[in-house]
Amino acid sequence: MATILLVEDDAGIRAALSLALEDEGYVMLQAPNGRSGLDLARDKQPDLVLLDLRLPDLSGFEVCREIRQRSNVPIIMVTAQTDTHDLVAGLEAGADDYVTKPVNSKELAARIRAALRRLVRDATGPFSEVTRFGDIEVHREAGIVRKSGVEVPLTKTEFRLLVEFVDHPNMVLSRDQLLEQVWGYEYLGDSRLVDAHIRRLRVKIEDSPNDPRYITTSRGMGYRFKMGD
Repeated sequence: MATILLVEDDAGIRAALSLALEDEGYVMLQAPNGRSGLDLARDKQPDLVLLDLRLPDLSGFEVCREIRQRSNVPIIMVTAQTDTHDLVAGLEAGADDYVTKPVNSKELAARIRAALRRLVRDATGPFSEVTRFGDIEVHREAGIVRKSGVEVPLTKTEFRLLVEFVDHPNMVLSRDQLLEQVWGYEYLGDSRLVDAHIRRLRVKIEDSPNDPRYITTSRGMGYRFKMGD
């Protein structure tokens, strides 16, 4: 029985979402602001965090960054904003996914199930293997990546995305394929979710993110991973 922390300042939304997710079998923790959310995240160590971006004290971005400093718990942003800038900023702060208000409770429950399945899959541990390309090392068993010997701070979603590329060198992977394989979504995903994570991944592993060597764009088709020159 998974425990979910909902950080939301609107009491009505907080009550409605908590009731809907309790009906799905989850144990709910509720926080009306960012500081109490951080306290609960630290003390209760929930299995997943639902995080509103617009909070009365700390912003959702600040809360997300602070949680990410000490935990890889799945974080799903809940926001009324559909602006791409907010989406990218939230993902770059460390969120794994997002939903927009008004929230469809069935869609949210499906996203939560997918996130928790990924968590279980990660816990089983991938097979022991180190993949090297250029100055990059992907240590699957440890779940870490090193660039020129220095560990790169990837989120679990970024790590899974990179491994998916490494497993399919020189193949074009569509956004829909990546959503299904990395996020576990067949029909729920937004292509901006993929684009934002790839943008962030390029910043972390490419020498020139605007002129990538490894993760290249195949216009109109998706992305291709090149192991090297």
